Amino acid sequence: MEARHLRYALTLAEHAHFGRAANALGIAQPPLSKQIADLEREVGTRLFDRTRQGVFPTAAGAAFLARARRALDEITAASTDAARAARGETGRLRLGFIASALLQPLPDVLGRFGRERPDVQLELHEMATNRSTAALVAGALDVAIGLGRPRGVGAEQLVSVPIGHDHLVAVVSSRHPYAGQPSVDVDQLRRQPLIVAPDEDEPAVVTGLRTLLGKDTPALTGATVARDIHTIIGLAACGMGVGLGPSRMMAAPRRGTWFCQVTPRAPLPDLVLSFQARDRSPALNAFLHIIRKNCPEVGAALDDRLGPLGQEEGEGDSIPTWLCLAGRVEVHPRSSTSVPRSAALSARLNQSTSA
Repeated sequence: MEARHLRYALTLAEHAHFGRAANALGIAQPPLSKQIADLEREVGTRLFDRTRQGVFPTAAGAAFLARARRALDEITAASTDAARAARGETGRLRLGFIASALLQPLPDVLGRFGRERPDVQLELHEMATNRSTAALVAGALDVAIGLGRPRGVGAEQLVSVPIGHDHLVAVVSSRHPYAGQPSVDVDQLRRQPLIVAPDEDEPAVVTGLRTLLGKDTPALTGATVARDIHTIIGLAACGMGVGLGPSRMMAAPRRGTWFCQVTPRAPLPDLVLSFQARDRSPALNAFLHIIRKNCPEVGAALDDRLGPLGQEEGEGDSIPTWLCLAGRVEVHPRSSTSVPRSAALSARLNQSTSA
Protein backbone atom coordinates (compact mmCIF):
# COMPACT_ATOMS: atom_id res chain seq x y z
CA MET A 1 0.00 0.00 0.00
CA GLU A 2 1.39 3.37 -1.02
CA ALA A 3 0.43 6.96 -0.26
CA ARG A 4 -1.06 7.29 -3.74
CA HIS A 5 -3.59 4.56 -2.91
CA LEU A 6 -4.76 6.64 0.03
CA ARG A 7 -5.06 9.72 -2.15
CA TYR A 8 -7.04 7.79 -4.76
CA ALA A 9 -9.50 6.51 -2.15
CA LEU A 10 -9.99 9.95 -0.58
CA THR A 11 -10.50 11.59 -3.98
CA LEU A 12 -13.05 8.95 -4.98
CA ALA A 13 -14.96 9.49 -1.74
CA GLU A 14 -14.95 13.25 -2.36
CA HIS A 15 -16.31 13.04 -5.93
CA ALA A 16 -18.46 9.88 -5.53
CA HIS A 17 -17.77 9.05 -9.16
CA PHE A 18 -14.88 7.20 -10.82
CA GLY A 19 -14.81 9.44 -13.89
CA ARG A 20 -14.80 12.72 -11.97
CA ALA A 21 -12.26 11.39 -9.45
CA ALA A 22 -9.95 10.21 -12.24
CA ASN A 23 -10.21 13.62 -13.90
CA ALA A 24 -9.32 15.36 -10.60
CA LEU A 25 -6.31 13.05 -10.18
CA GLY A 26 -5.17 13.54 -13.76
CA ILE A 27 -5.34 9.83 -14.64
CA ALA A 28 -7.63 7.67 -16.78
CA GLN A 29 -10.66 6.00 -15.20
CA PRO A 30 -9.66 2.34 -15.80
CA PRO A 31 -6.37 2.61 -13.86
CA LEU A 32 -8.22 4.28 -10.99
CA SER A 33 -10.84 1.53 -10.89
CA LYS A 34 -8.07 -1.09 -10.87
CA GLN A 35 -6.12 0.66 -8.08
CA ILE A 36 -9.22 0.88 -5.87
CA ALA A 37 -10.00 -2.81 -6.51
CA ASP A 38 -6.38 -3.72 -5.65
CA LEU A 39 -6.64 -1.65 -2.46
CA GLU A 40 -9.83 -3.45 -1.41
CA ARG A 41 -8.17 -6.82 -1.97
CA GLU A 42 -5.20 -5.75 0.15
CA VAL A 43 -7.42 -4.46 2.97
CA GLY A 44 -9.56 -7.56 2.73
CA THR A 45 -12.99 -5.93 2.50
CA ARG A 46 -15.06 -3.75 0.21
CA LEU A 47 -14.43 -0.06 0.83
CA PHE A 48 -16.93 1.42 -1.66
CA ASP A 49 -20.44 0.59 -2.79
CA ARG A 50 -20.89 1.10 -6.52
CA THR A 51 -24.46 2.24 -7.20
CA ARG A 52 -26.33 3.97 -10.02
CA GLN A 53 -26.44 7.10 -7.89
CA GLY A 54 -22.69 7.11 -7.34
CA VAL A 55 -19.82 5.52 -5.47
CA PHE A 56 -20.02 5.76 -1.68
CA PRO A 57 -17.85 4.49 1.21
CA THR A 58 -19.04 1.44 3.12
CA ALA A 59 -18.80 1.41 6.91
CA ALA A 60 -15.40 -0.21 6.53
CA GLY A 61 -14.51 2.38 3.91
CA ALA A 62 -15.46 5.26 6.19
CA ALA A 63 -13.22 3.87 8.94
CA PHE A 64 -10.37 3.37 6.45
CA LEU A 65 -10.72 6.86 5.00
CA ALA A 66 -10.55 8.51 8.43
CA ARG A 67 -7.21 6.84 9.08
CA ALA A 68 -6.03 7.48 5.53
CA ARG A 69 -6.67 11.20 5.85
CA ARG A 70 -4.65 11.36 9.09
CA ALA A 71 -1.88 9.28 7.52
CA LEU A 72 -1.58 11.63 4.55
CA ASP A 73 -1.56 14.61 6.91
CA GLU A 74 1.30 13.01 8.83
CA ILE A 75 3.20 12.30 5.61
CA THR A 76 2.82 15.94 4.58
CA ALA A 77 3.91 17.13 8.03
CA ALA A 78 6.88 14.75 7.98
CA SER A 79 8.02 16.15 4.66
CA THR A 80 7.63 19.71 5.93
CA ASP A 81 9.51 18.95 9.15
CA ALA A 82 12.31 17.23 7.24
CA ALA A 83 12.70 20.19 4.88
CA ARG A 84 12.79 22.68 7.78
CA ALA A 85 15.35 20.58 9.66
CA ALA A 86 17.51 20.35 6.52
CA ARG A 87 17.44 24.16 6.27
CA GLY A 88 18.49 24.52 9.91
CA GLU A 89 15.13 26.01 10.93
CA THR A 90 14.62 23.40 13.66
CA GLY A 91 16.88 21.18 15.72
CA ARG A 92 19.30 21.90 18.56
CA LEU A 93 22.50 23.85 18.93
CA ARG A 94 24.69 23.48 22.04
CA LEU A 95 27.04 26.41 22.58
CA GLY A 96 29.77 26.68 25.22
CA PHE A 97 31.38 30.07 25.78
CA ILE A 98 33.58 32.04 28.14
CA ALA A 99 31.87 34.83 30.08
CA SER A 100 33.67 37.64 28.28
CA ALA A 101 32.16 36.54 24.96
CA LEU A 102 28.83 37.76 26.35
CA LEU A 103 30.21 41.28 26.09
CA GLN A 104 31.04 40.83 22.40
CA PRO A 105 30.33 39.32 19.97
CA LEU A 106 27.61 36.99 21.33
CA PRO A 107 24.85 39.56 22.01
CA ASP A 108 24.51 40.50 18.32
CA VAL A 109 25.04 36.95 17.06
CA LEU A 110 22.64 35.24 19.48
CA GLY A 111 20.02 37.96 19.04
CA ARG A 112 20.06 37.59 15.28
CA PHE A 113 20.10 33.79 15.45
CA GLY A 114 17.09 33.79 17.77
CA ARG A 115 15.15 36.08 15.47
CA GLU A 116 15.97 34.17 12.28
CA ARG A 117 15.84 30.63 13.73
CA PRO A 118 13.25 30.84 16.53
CA ASP A 119 12.47 27.11 16.43
CA VAL A 120 16.06 25.96 16.94
CA GLN A 121 16.55 24.89 20.55
CA LEU A 122 19.56 26.85 21.78
CA GLU A 123 21.42 25.37 24.76
CA LEU A 124 23.90 27.83 26.27
CA HIS A 125 26.65 26.83 28.69
CA GLU A 126 29.09 29.26 30.25
CA MET A 127 32.36 27.42 30.79
CA ALA A 128 36.10 27.91 30.80
CA THR A 129 38.04 27.31 27.60
CA ASN A 130 39.59 24.00 28.59
CA ARG A 131 36.21 22.60 29.64
CA SER A 132 34.45 23.72 26.47
CA THR A 133 37.23 22.19 24.36
CA ALA A 134 36.87 18.85 26.16
CA ALA A 135 33.08 18.97 25.78
CA LEU A 136 33.39 19.79 22.08
CA VAL A 137 35.77 16.88 21.46
CA ALA A 138 33.50 14.55 23.43
CA GLY A 139 30.45 15.57 21.39
CA ALA A 140 28.68 17.29 24.30
CA LEU A 141 28.81 20.67 22.49
CA ASP A 142 28.28 21.70 18.88
CA VAL A 143 30.31 24.92 19.01
CA ALA A 144 32.60 26.58 21.56
CA ILE A 145 33.98 30.07 22.02
CA GLY A 146 37.09 30.33 24.14
CA LEU A 147 40.49 31.94 24.50
CA GLY A 148 43.25 30.59 22.30
CA ARG A 149 43.24 27.71 19.90
CA PRO A 150 42.01 24.45 21.47
CA ARG A 151 44.74 22.24 22.87
CA GLY A 152 44.90 18.68 24.10
CA VAL A 153 43.65 15.30 22.91
CA GLY A 154 41.24 15.60 20.01
CA ALA A 155 41.94 19.26 19.26
CA GLU A 156 43.20 18.29 15.81
CA GLN A 157 39.62 17.23 14.98
CA LEU A 158 38.33 20.79 15.37
CA VAL A 159 37.96 23.70 12.99
CA SER A 160 39.00 26.90 14.81
CA VAL A 161 38.58 30.47 13.60
CA PRO A 162 39.77 33.57 15.50
CA ILE A 163 36.87 35.99 15.98
CA GLY A 164 38.71 38.71 17.90
CA HIS A 165 42.11 39.87 19.12
CA ASP A 166 42.51 41.26 22.62
CA HIS A 167 45.11 42.70 24.94
CA LEU A 168 45.63 43.02 28.67
CA VAL A 169 44.14 45.86 30.71
CA ALA A 170 44.04 46.58 34.43
CA VAL A 171 41.03 47.62 36.49
CA VAL A 172 41.24 49.27 39.92
CA SER A 173 38.98 50.94 42.41
CA SER A 174 38.43 54.65 41.83
CA ARG A 175 40.12 55.12 45.24
CA HIS A 176 43.24 53.22 44.18
CA PRO A 177 46.48 55.19 43.65
CA TYR A 178 46.47 54.12 39.98
CA ALA A 179 43.01 55.56 39.37
CA GLY A 180 43.26 58.44 36.93
CA GLN A 181 46.32 57.05 35.20
CA PRO A 182 45.90 56.16 31.53
CA SER A 183 48.29 53.24 31.90
CA VAL A 184 50.34 51.17 34.32
CA ASP A 185 53.60 49.40 33.62
CA VAL A 186 54.78 45.95 34.52
CA ASP A 187 56.86 47.13 37.50
CA GLN A 188 53.79 48.83 38.99
CA LEU A 189 51.78 45.63 38.62
CA ARG A 190 54.44 43.56 40.34
CA ARG A 191 54.10 45.76 43.42
CA GLN A 192 50.33 45.27 43.75
CA PRO A 193 48.05 42.45 44.85
CA LEU A 194 46.55 41.05 41.65
CA ILE A 195 43.22 39.49 40.67
CA VAL A 196 43.49 37.01 37.79
CA ALA A 197 41.77 34.09 36.09
CA PRO A 198 42.56 30.59 37.44
CA ASP A 199 45.31 28.61 35.76
CA GLU A 200 43.16 25.47 35.43
CA ASP A 201 40.41 27.37 33.60
CA GLU A 202 42.40 29.66 31.30
CA PRO A 203 45.95 28.27 31.09
CA ALA A 204 46.80 30.29 27.96
CA VAL A 205 45.97 33.56 29.73
CA VAL A 206 47.91 32.67 32.86
CA THR A 207 50.89 31.57 30.76
CA GLY A 208 50.86 34.99 29.13
CA LEU A 209 50.78 36.70 32.52
CA ARG A 210 53.74 34.63 33.70
CA THR A 211 55.69 35.63 30.62
CA LEU A 212 54.83 39.29 31.21
CA LEU A 213 55.33 39.51 34.98
CA GLY A 214 57.79 36.71 35.61
CA LYS A 215 56.95 33.14 36.51
CA ASP A 216 57.80 33.42 40.23
CA THR A 217 56.76 36.99 40.94
CA PRO A 218 55.05 37.13 44.38
CA ALA A 219 52.24 39.29 43.00
CA LEU A 220 51.23 36.49 40.66
CA THR A 221 51.84 33.47 42.88
CA GLY A 222 49.78 35.12 45.63
CA ALA A 223 47.10 36.54 43.35
CA THR A 224 43.39 36.34 44.11
CA VAL A 225 41.69 33.98 41.65
CA ALA A 226 38.39 34.97 40.01
CA ARG A 227 36.60 32.79 37.47
CA ASP A 228 35.05 35.47 35.27
CA ILE A 229 35.60 39.08 34.31
CA HIS A 230 32.62 40.33 36.27
CA THR A 231 34.13 38.94 39.47
CA ILE A 232 37.52 40.44 38.58
CA ILE A 233 35.90 43.87 38.13
CA GLY A 234 33.82 43.46 41.29
CA LEU A 235 36.78 42.52 43.47
CA ALA A 236 38.79 45.43 42.05
CA ALA A 237 35.89 47.77 42.86
CA CYS A 238 36.03 46.50 46.46
CA GLY A 239 39.71 47.47 46.68
CA MET A 240 40.99 43.90 46.73
CA GLY A 241 43.76 44.62 44.25
CA VAL A 242 44.45 45.25 40.59
CA GLY A 243 42.29 43.15 38.29
CA LEU A 244 43.87 41.92 35.08
CA GLY A 245 41.80 40.80 32.11
CA PRO A 246 40.97 41.30 28.45
CA SER A 247 40.25 44.75 27.10
CA ARG A 248 36.83 43.35 26.22
CA MET A 249 35.85 43.80 29.87
CA MET A 250 35.89 47.57 29.34
CA ALA A 251 32.54 46.97 27.65
CA ALA A 252 31.12 46.23 31.12
CA PRO A 253 31.89 49.45 33.03
CA ARG A 254 31.05 49.60 36.73
CA ARG A 255 30.74 52.66 38.92
CA GLY A 256 33.70 53.12 41.20
CA THR A 257 36.26 51.53 38.89
CA TRP A 258 39.01 52.79 36.60
CA PHE A 259 40.57 50.99 33.64
CA CYS A 260 44.25 51.37 32.72
CA GLN A 261 46.14 50.18 29.70
CA VAL A 262 49.10 47.90 30.49
CA THR A 263 52.48 48.89 29.07
CA PRO A 264 54.16 47.42 27.23
CA ARG A 265 51.09 46.28 25.36
CA ALA A 266 50.49 42.61 26.15
CA PRO A 267 48.43 40.67 23.58
CA LEU A 268 46.15 37.98 24.97
CA PRO A 269 45.11 34.75 23.26
CA ASP A 270 42.59 35.26 20.46
CA LEU A 271 38.90 34.76 21.06
CA VAL A 272 38.33 31.61 19.00
CA LEU A 273 35.23 29.87 17.65
CA SER A 274 35.60 26.09 17.28
CA PHE A 275 33.49 23.18 16.09
CA GLN A 276 33.98 19.59 14.95
CA ALA A 277 35.40 19.35 11.44
CA ARG A 278 33.09 16.44 10.66
CA ASP A 279 29.97 18.19 11.98
CA ARG A 280 27.74 19.38 9.16
CA SER A 281 24.49 19.58 11.08
CA PRO A 282 22.02 22.06 9.58
CA ALA A 283 21.64 23.91 12.90
CA LEU A 284 25.40 24.44 13.09
CA ASN A 285 25.50 25.56 9.45
CA ALA A 286 22.71 28.03 10.21
CA PHE A 287 24.71 29.41 13.16
CA LEU A 288 27.84 29.76 11.04
CA HIS A 289 25.76 31.53 8.41
CA ILE A 290 24.70 34.08 11.05
CA ILE A 291 28.37 34.52 11.97
CA ARG A 292 29.16 35.15 8.31
CA LYS A 293 26.42 37.77 8.06
CA ASN A 294 27.26 39.52 11.33
CA CYS A 295 31.04 39.46 11.03
CA PRO A 296 32.22 39.55 7.39
CA GLU A 297 35.93 39.10 8.16
CA VAL A 298 35.20 36.08 10.34
CA GLY A 299 33.01 34.77 7.52
CA ALA A 300 35.96 35.15 5.16
CA ALA A 301 38.10 33.02 7.50
CA LEU A 302 35.36 30.39 7.59
CA ASP A 303 35.20 30.44 3.81
CA ASP A 304 38.95 29.83 3.69
CA ARG A 305 38.48 26.66 5.73
CA LEU A 306 35.07 25.39 4.63
CA GLY A 307 34.48 26.98 1.24
CA PRO A 308 32.07 29.85 0.54
CA LEU A 309 28.43 29.62 1.54
CA GLY A 310 25.89 30.94 -0.94
CA GLN A 311 24.12 34.08 0.16
CA GLU A 312 20.34 34.10 0.22
CA GLU A 313 18.49 36.86 -1.54
CA GLY A 314 17.03 39.62 0.56
CA GLU A 315 19.26 39.08 3.58
CA GLY A 316 20.07 42.75 3.94
CA ASP A 317 23.43 44.30 4.64
CA SER A 318 25.97 42.72 6.95
CA ILE A 319 26.88 44.43 10.18
CA PRO A 320 30.44 45.81 9.95
CA THR A 321 32.94 43.70 11.86
CA TRP A 322 34.02 46.59 14.05
CA LEU A 323 30.39 46.96 15.16
CA CYS A 324 30.08 43.21 15.66
CA LEU A 325 32.96 43.40 18.11
CA ALA A 326 31.80 46.72 19.57
CA GLY A 327 34.96 48.57 18.56
CA ARG A 328 36.61 47.62 21.82
CA VAL A 329 38.34 44.48 20.64
CA GLU A 330 40.56 44.22 17.59
CA VAL A 331 38.95 41.91 15.12
CA HIS A 332 40.69 38.92 13.55
CA PRO A 333 42.25 40.43 10.43
CA ARG A 334 43.02 39.11 7.00
CA SER A 335 45.67 41.79 7.05
CA SER A 336 47.42 43.58 9.88
CA THR A 337 44.67 46.19 10.08
CA SER A 338 43.01 46.55 13.49
CA VAL A 339 40.21 48.66 14.87
CA PRO A 340 41.46 50.28 18.09
CA ARG A 341 39.23 52.11 20.44
CA SER A 342 39.95 55.81 20.46
CA ALA A 343 41.71 57.44 23.38
CA ALA A 344 38.85 59.92 23.70
CA LEU A 345 36.36 57.09 24.08
CA SER A 346 38.59 55.43 26.70
CA ALA A 347 38.71 58.66 28.67
CA ARG A 348 34.92 59.11 28.55
CA LEU A 349 34.42 55.53 29.69
CA ASN A 350 36.75 55.92 32.65
CA GLN A 351 35.13 59.20 33.62
CA SER A 352 31.72 57.54 33.74
CA THR A 353 32.88 54.48 35.68
CA SER A 354 34.88 56.40 38.25
CA ALA A 355 32.02 58.77 39.03
